Amino acid sequence: MTKRWWLAVSAVVVLVAARANLDAQPARPASPQRLALVGGMLLDGYDAPPLHHAAVLIEGDRIVRVGPAASTPVPEGYTVIDTRGRTMMPGMIELHAHLVLLGHGNYATWFPWIDRNGGDAMLRTVMATAAAQLLDAGITSAVDLGAPLEASLAVRREIDAGRPRGPRMLMSGPWITRTPAVFPESYQVAIDSPDAAARAVTRLADAGVDVIKAHSGLRREDYVAIAETAHRRGLRVHAHVYAEGDVRNALETGIDVLQHAGSAGTAPPYSAALITDIANAGRPVVITAAHRSWIYPDTAAFPERLQDPALARSMPPTIWREIEQSTVAWRALPYFARTDREVLYRERGVRQFIEAGAVLGMGTDSGTPLNFHTEALWREAKVHADLGMSPMRVISALTRVGATILGRQRDLGTIEPGKLADIIVLQGNPLFDITALAHVATVVKGGRVEKRPVQEQEARP
Repeated sequence: MTKRWWLAVSAVVVLVAARANLDAQPARPASPQRLALVGGMLLDGYDAPPLHHAAVLIEGDRIVRVGPAASTPVPEGYTVIDTRGRTMMPGMIELHAHLVLLGHGNYATWFPWIDRNGGDAMLRTVMATAAAQLLDAGITSAVDLGAPLEASLAVRREIDAGRPRGPRMLMSGPWITRTPAVFPESYQVAIDSPDAAARAVTRLADAGVDVIKAHSGLRREDYVAIAETAHRRGLRVHAHVYAEGDVRNALETGIDVLQHAGSAGTAPPYSAALITDIANAGRPVVITAAHRSWIYPDTAAFPERLQDPALARSMPPTIWREIEQSTVAWRALPYFARTDREVLYRERGVRQFIEAGAVLGMGTDSGTPLNFHTEALWREAKVHADLGMSPMRVISALTRVGATILGRQRDLGTIEPGKLADIIVLQGNPLFDITALAHVATVVKGGRVEKRPVQEQEARP
């Protein structure tokens, strides 16, 4: 933890309990020079048959060798993790997260609560909590699509430095919109012309963001200005789009990733021409299907999920009490006002892209009401699998395809020599039951063991 972080949090008395809870977590283990994961089934991120009884050797932060355990000897000096009976796969990539949100039921009360309980210091605590939740869920890389600029960049730096724990974060900072709404002013940049949109992109790029988010109310000429300016700076643009006209404008003006398209009760499903054009262009779509139209009925079927002790333990008590209180009357939350319409169209909205063979990444809008970081990504994966996407294709979307969408395919997304050692170990076989993704036993990020049952490590001399 940096001195600046500690001083900021210590200055706010109300956060003492929260920080005590976070700091009570086990210290990050020292990164071994050499690490071996041995014995489990390996899914390497490609659409290829699994390698059974495999071994993966890691030196520093990179994978150096992959093969059958029987023919891949582990040299002396390696720390060995026994993965027999389990599945090894690349760390998952979350393409639409919000660290500033933790599943609280109502934005109208959540942001004022943060302000009353420490302001910027509490916001940073919330973001640190979300980052740790994502990492423990097996997510080793994530895109944050909407938060104050300074906090976004600071949390990214702190995660890179090792505290707090979290995935590799790509940050958009505030989004660009013509229609500011719901979130506080610092979370969005209001524009009224293409020139203003281009200036906003330039300011964000100069500050050091990783991606640009184009939000609601934008016109075709705004998308042109945003895409051209961002691409000159080497940045990709993610667009928040629902209506067919907005999707068409984003597609034809060079927006890189279509976020939300096909979800949230978009009706009727898009025209065949639009779906064909998206698929033929190879333009990535991140549907974020589960966060409303599946979360609501799933919670109705099992409201006990809102009192999960593991969820409570994953955040400071002060924050948990506020989250828990916000979900007491969850059926009447404004966020779910259109649930009936969304449920009516939800399956058609997802199937249209699966059946067309569109490029699909996996993102969840995690942190939105009742959509907890701890489980959002496996729920999104389950929706896609239930609606006809093969488990292998789902896993590729979570890993290799996600890395390509981010432009990070040289380092991330597959398990092969030379790649960064981002590997998770699951209890169970996701090819048989995709919900095995919910049971992450071990997380390795950049060669560092971030989560692992202590008893499963054997040190070799």
